[in-house]
Parts: sequence; C-alpha cells; structure tokens
Amino acid sequence: MEWGQTIKEFEGFLKLEKGLSKNSVEAYLADMGKLTDFLTLEEINLGPGKLEQEHLKLFLIWINEEKLSARSQARILSGVKAFYRFLLMDDQIDSDPTALLETPKLGRKLPEVLTVGEINSILVKNDLSKPEGRRNKAMLEVLYSCGLRVSELVDLKLSKLYRAEGFIRVIGKGDKERLVPISKRALREIELYMPDRNSLTIQTGQEDVLFLNRRGHKLSREMLFMVLRDLAKAAGIQKKVSPHTFRHSFATHLVEGGADLRAVQEMLGHESITTTEIYTHLDREYLRSEIISHHPRSKSL
Repeated sequence: MEWGQTIKEFEGFLKLEKGLSKNSVEAYLADMGKLTDFLTLEEINLGPGKLEQEHLKLFLIWINEEKLSARSQARILSGVKAFYRFLLMDDQIDSDPTALLETPKLGRKLPEVLTVGEINSILVKNDLSKPEGRRNKAMLEVLYSCGLRVSELVDLKLSKLYRAEGFIRVIGKGDKERLVPISKRALREIELYMPDRNSLTIQTGQEDVLFLNRRGHKLSREMLFMVLRDLAKAAGIQKKVSPHTFRHSFATHLVEGGADLRAVQEMLGHESITTTEIYTHLDREYLRSEIISHHPRSKSL
C-alpha cells in the first residue's frame, strides 16, 4: 500500500462519494500532505497500512512544535482521521491507528466582527471613478446584505437573482441551494453596476455570472480578499478583515437586532443550529462590554 496511490483513492472518495467541494477536498489533501512531509523528514518508510498509533503521536508532537494553533492542529488530525476511516471502510486496514488519538482542546474562538460604522467606512473608501468601482460597491453590498460565503458570492448567477421578489438563490456547501433575502440597496447597486458589466467582452461560459473581472471572467476568491483588505486598510481599520468578516458581521447584527436564530440559520445555510449559536455568544459579549463601559457602577472608585 503506497501513500501516493492511497491518497489518490481517498481524493476520489471525497469527490465522488462524499460530494465535497473542491476547497474541502484540497483541505483534506493538505492535511495528508502534512503527514507525508513529517514521515519524509523523520525517515519513517512505512506505508499507510503499517503506520501505528505511536508514529501518529510523534506526528502530533511535530505539528505542535511547528507552532500551529490548536485549531489548525485539530483540523489536520481530523483530516488524518477521515483518511484512516476511509481505509477501514474500504477494507484496506483491519484497525484504525487514529481511533484513540485525542484532539487538541479548543477554546471557542469568536470571529472578528465589524460595526455598522466600520462597514460604512470601508464602503466609502471604494472609488467609484475606477473601472471596477461600481462592481466592488455592488459586490460588497451583496456580501453584507446577504451574509454569503466567498464561493457563493463569486458563483452568483444573474439567472438566480429575483429582483421583484427581493431574493437571490445561492448554491452553498454540499451543492445545497437556498433562497436568501437581498436588500433594496444591494439591488440598486447591482443595477448601477450592470452597464459596466455589459460593456465587457464576456468569456464563453461566463455569461450568467454576475460579478466579472475586466477580462470578462468570474472573479477569483483571492481577488475578493484583496479588494476588502485594501479598502479596510484605506479606512484605517486595524482588525483583520476578510469576506468572512462581512458574513460574521451580517449574522451578528441580525442577532443584535433581535432576529430569530432559526431564520439566521436558514439565511447562512448552516446545517446545524449549533453553528449559528456562536452569534448569541457574540451578542452576550457585546452586551457585557456595553454594560461595563456605560454603567455607573462599573466606573473606577
């Protein structure tokens, strides 16, 4: 049993049987890459079926010494465990050497959130006189208005935009479709962007994609990150800002405003309500900080 061939089979399983997205598959393969890098460095010349728990414990020590966060270590171990569950299910091994390995303890990490004022300051820094200005304004309004994932935004289709009804249809994780309300402001910015979009030479196969680059092709995830990073820097915001920050802010502002958690779950496309509940923790932290900052009994004696 060789690593290269077995990992290739694992990749096929993730794509075809599990139906995972390209990004998820790449994450699993990166986790396995960490394990094979370790084995090469330590000159452990054993195939997947010969690796034992003790070798994997040494691997966990190694990734810890690499100064990876507990969250990153847990993710890598999760990927390796998934690989060995696949081998066990495929009858390639008789026992799972990862079964008794413990995942690093994780604290609940609350995501970075922008205030409404900070989001407005980012949008103000967008230069509408630039060729991409209207596109970027519309793109960020949709991102904040709908709480989309990066992949959902760059894949958004014109044919899935229902202006009269005030909804968009997006394809989320596991190719699951959902309807998401869209604000009138976001719809207005899309209308203002459309003349610029229609003036492009649109590449074959990209005709239905809403947000395009200057070459008439779908935007990359990296481009969206760069646009946001540059605007946040121009706005003087010290927080680490990414497209996901806009998604977290969307959800947090809804919860702070009293939105039903089930409705927020539906809009975000979370499979479990537990995932959405992190925003109630954010809300409580916000309330606590507000009370400590403003209550007269919290003032220094």
